[in-house]
Amino acid sequence: MIKAFLSLALSALMGVPVLAALKPGDTAPNFSARASLAGKEFTFSLKDALRKGPVVLYFFPSAFTQGCDLEAHTFAQEKGKFDAAGATIIGVSADSIRRLDAFSADPSYCAGKFPVASDSDGKIARAYNLSMAPARPGITDVRGVTIDHGFIERTTFVIGKDHKIIARFSTKDDHLTPDAHVEKSLEIVQQIASR
Repeated sequence: MIKAFLSLALSALMGVPVLAALKPGDTAPNFSARASLAGKEFTFSLKDALRKGPVVLYFFPSAFTQGCDLEAHTFAQEKGKFDAAGATIIGVSADSIRRLDAFSADPSYCAGKFPVASDSDGKIARAYNLSMAPARPGITDVRGVTIDHGFIERTTFVIGKDHKIIARFSTKDDHLTPDAHVEKSLEIVQQIASR
């Protein structure tokens, strides 16, 4: 009886599709979200940003954590090169907008140079087929503040004006360091600009 049940359960699981992050060629889902730029809140719209040029949409686990801090700082340092290529940068995490206000304004991280958006309910991440690990009790950030939200997997999408995903890379699949996400996305938008 137990073997029959386990066999049935395994068969059922094998029929469930495993979600994979959207890939190049897929249409990027539009979204609007509460975002912060230099500590000032506004509504970010992917649709509006794509009217200006390509968008680098990067998902990160949490503000004020080592890898995410490095990634944000590197994007801030390279912001002029993204601007020269006509590209918009938007970071997305499950952080509250309050945490992102501080992160976006801090000169050590976003430095007020590009916006970060709150996906506290994980809706945007799910639209891009990304997983979010649940919040873990007792985890603190580099400031010693408790992190009370889930962690979206670190994944970067480069999206063309036509809403098509040009490139996708992640730490999980591609084993990239956080700053390598910046380097690769900059390469791609510079190639687009040179066409």
